[in-house]
Amino acid sequence: MEAGLIFEEMKRQFYSVIVGSGRYIPSRIIKNADFLDHVFFDTKGNKVETPNEEIIEKFRKITEIDERRYVDDDLVTSDIGYFAAKEALESSGIDKESLDYIIVAHNFGDVKHENRKSDTVPSLASRIKNKLGIANPFTVVYDIAFGCPGWLQAIIQADYYIRSGDAKKILVIGAETLSRVSDPHDRDSMIYSDGAGATILEAQESPEPVGIITHLTRSDTLNHAHLLNMGTSNNPEYPDNTLFLKMEGRKLYEYALNIVPQLVKDCIEKAKLSINDIKKVLLHQANTKMDDAMLSGLFRLFGLKQSPEDIMPMTIAKFGNNSVATLPILLDLILKGEFPQHRFSSGDHVVLASVGAGMNANALVYKIR
Repeated sequence: MEAGLIFEEMKRQFYSVIVGSGRYIPSRIIKNADFLDHVFFDTKGNKVETPNEEIIEKFRKITEIDERRYVDDDLVTSDIGYFAAKEALESSGIDKESLDYIIVAHNFGDVKHENRKSDTVPSLASRIKNKLGIANPFTVVYDIAFGCPGWLQAIIQADYYIRSGDAKKILVIGAETLSRVSDPHDRDSMIYSDGAGATILEAQESPEPVGIITHLTRSDTLNHAHLLNMGTSNNPEYPDNTLFLKMEGRKLYEYALNIVPQLVKDCIEKAKLSINDIKKVLLHQANTKMDDAMLSGLFRLFGLKQSPEDIMPMTIAKFGNNSVATLPILLDLILKGEFPQHRFSSGDHVVLASVGAGMNANALVYKIR
């Protein structure tokens, strides 16, 4: 009898389903005009002679960013990750002590306004668990550094835990304060912003696939490891050797277009679906031109010349690129009905995908329950 019960338990199918979400979007708005008084230098340390008005207008046309958000001076990444996590817990209605894991995706730790150095001890997950007041010692916490795809990779890890039977409830957070690691003398600094998003996955039984259906990840380090890296200011007279986030924009763009569309296609087909079965494509909000090109490339791989106008929601115009936080913030807005032109319905298949430092890229197919 006992063996029969074990067999019945093994036959039960559990899937990772989103039961709560939250976000923190800083209130401090930085408009493009705020960069008019910046002095920009190129990567060779030469002052850029192009008028800032022209630099900013060209930047806006490519990225479509009009403004971005920066945290207040007294906040760090673990603070805003906590705010998003608290909101996610409230929206889920679950007991925080019942969480099996808290996984926090970030890349720079807590970087203070007055001391621009990464602080990662203890882990941000430990700090956030402490702020949440969780006493359960078996709520296991850890961080993941995986570039911009970090939150999605943490979701993928959480799915493995749930499918293995090791966990039933997992809180996944993506939080970043890129304003603290941006070189004020680098034109790329206009892309970056701050924010946090959080998602709670729960194991739910279902006779047919729901929630997370399939996922794929790749890491291309042989020739692409350093397309995003840390370096000193472009300004040769910068007063110290503080390290800032640097990227090789053209090569990164080419990598994304060469890799992401095929990765997403493979993930969709792994789920035994076609692009016509996908209701929404949620891409990491990196750069509008790049996201548009990746979406077009995906549809071309399926033999289609054009994608539906409403298939890819975008937030970058107002929130900028806040790395690991872009996808969970976007997801939270839609799940809570705060993105009027984009909604999910039961049975919809949704694709999430990201690309970033590493170089890493990942994709996931999710079915709305």
